[in-house]
Amino acid sequence: MAADVLFVGVAVTDFDEAVNWYERVLGKPADVVAVPDQEVMWQVTDGAWLYAVVDPERSGHSLVAIAVDDLDRQLADLASQSIEADQVEDVGGGRKATFTDPAGNSVAFLQV
Repeated sequence: MAADVLFVGVAVTDFDEAVNWYERVLGKPADVVAVPDQEVMWQVTDGAWLYAVVDPERSGHSLVAIAVDDLDRQLADLASQSIEADQVEDVGGGRKATFTDPAGNSVAFLQV
């Protein structure tokens, strides 16, 4: 299988709260906002998008991991937005910081 683009979705309960939190975490406004559908998308890399969609039944069960080149800088940037990691740990030759979004989804930043 050859894929050109990957979409990763997180289910949330509150659209406005999700937009606010992910804009702060990703450091930019959403690239696509579909208000009537209560869906919002950010292009994270050339071939990867993260989207949040209101889906109360699935909300709080998503897992996202984003690799970064400098985890300490990422943690400092997030702290400046009043977003603190739930946990920072060493994992298999790298480090991982895990956060919980307002809906209860797990968002991790990894440095390998």
